[in-house]
Parts: sequence; structure tokens; C-alpha cells
Amino acid sequence: MATLAYLGPEGTFTHQAALDVARSEDVLAPAGTAVDVVRAVASGAADGGVVAFENSLEGSVAENLDEILRSPGALLAGERVLPVSFALLRAPGDETPLRAVTSHPFALAQCSGLLRAGGLEAVEAASTAAACRDLGAPGVGALAPLTAAAVYGLRVEREALEDEAAPSTRFIVLRGRCPAPTGRDRSFFAVTPRRDEPGSLVRLLQEFSVRGINLTTIESRPTRALLGEYRFLIECEGHVADAHVRAAVLGLLRFPGETRFLGSFPEDPARQAHPPGGELPPEAVLGYERMLERVER
Repeated sequence: MATLAYLGPEGTFTHQAALDVARSEDVLAPAGTAVDVVRAVASGAADGGVVAFENSLEGSVAENLDEILRSPGALLAGERVLPVSFALLRAPGDETPLRAVTSHPFALAQCSGLLRAGGLEAVEAASTAAACRDLGAPGVGALAPLTAAAVYGLRVEREALEDEAAPSTRFIVLRGRCPAPTGRDRSFFAVTPRRDEPGSLVRLLQEFSVRGINLTTIESRPTRALLGEYRFLIECEGHVADAHVRAAVLGLLRFPGETRFLGSFPEDPARQAHPPGGELPPEAVLGYERMLERVER
């Protein structure tokens, strides 16, 4: 029997992702915060964990990402991409005019149009499910998955309240070890070059480019040590056990600075690839030329 921690309580999107990725021997264990999930895996208190990692509208979940960077014992070992949609849930007998909405900060951000249109107060909660569980004051609604209504005995007042259609969230599975290669994998690295090293990013990228490795994500995050000091977070196609990825890693290790392996995992088949881009339309080229006319030479 193994413990798989997730951001609870029951009824969150993370709970749904955990149900989807759980192995037969996993017992789901709710945690108070996503940071608690990462720390439980890193310390060995949990055999695995599931946390939100990236959202199609808001980008990386910075708090969770930074905690993973601080926790070398928690490796990225899987992913699950889920479509997310929010419903406005109310207590069954509450007919008071709506004055406030409570939910996780990401949910509030993704439904900001509802808040602005109604002049509603936004009240942050630890999770969408916690907002439902603690709902009690009259005139307050919760933004949560539609499935949370049955879990917490709430009525559905409105559905599909997100600002953009078809948003999705990527959840990461954390474990102490990474799974074996599957032939359709991704790997994640954190590279902190020596400060004030000109051309360091170009040199890092060349280690992947010359080996034909496609980069799917590159992002910079502050090291939290010195102002202006950043690390590069690089996600690429391939497993760290693949020969060409391993060669790229050896190249990264020759750079002055620090390279950390954060994990390799199979790609979720639900992930949607972007179609290849075509040539720039003539109007885009014309717009660029007009922009240059406004630059002093």
C-alpha cells in the first residue's frame, strides 16, 4: 500500500487528477496545501503526490514550482492534463443576492469577468473544494468543479463561468523515482548559469539544438538569492535515459553554474499539440515595417 497525496479536500480538480493517475496500490491522502504535498513526497512521508503545475491561461503555478525546486527528493514522474470549468455553487437555502465569491486564487483569476460584471468581492480559499466545504455566510457563492456540488450538497446556480473557452491545467505527479522510458516522454531541468556570463542562454540551447531535441518549455525564475539572478527551467522531449538527452545533459554539466535534473515522465496523450505555423501574412510584415518607422535611427 502506498500513499498518494493531493490538494484536498475531496472534490478539487487535483483530486480528479489524482484519481486518474493513481496506481492500484495507491491510497489517496488529502493535504491542506499543495506545498504540503511536495514536502510530504520530498521527506518520504508520502510515496507520491499530485500538484497543479501549469495552466493554459495563467501559466506556471509559481508557488508549486518554487517548492519543487526547493525539494530535490520530489521528482517529476508523470502528468495529467485536465480541462477545467467552473460553476457557481450556493448553499441550498441561500436566496440572498450574491455579494462575494470564494475559491482558489487561480479559479478567481480565471473567472474575473463574473466578478467585475457583478461587482463581487473575491475571497481566496486554499482550494476550490475548501471554498465549498466552508461555504456558510449568506450571499456568498463558491467557484468550483461541477462535481463538487454533489459532494458538498450545494445547488448549481450557473455553469461554465471561465473567461476563456476550454482552459486546461497540467497536473504533475511527484515521486522519489522516475519511470522507465516509454518512447514518448518529457524531461525537465533547472539550470542556473554563473551570473553575468554573456551568451549563456544561447550556449545552453545549443546543447539541445545540435542533437535535434525539441524544447517544449523554457522559463526563467528568480533564484531568490540575489536580485537579478535567475535560473532557466527547460522542458524537452525525450527521457533522461535516452542517449541524445543524456548527451545534452553532459553538455550542460560542463557549463559554469548548476544543473539539476527535475524528472522524466511519459507525456499525457490528452495533451494537444499546436499545428505548425505558416509564413507571416503580408499585413503582419507591413505592421512590423510601420513599427520600425517609429524607431529613432
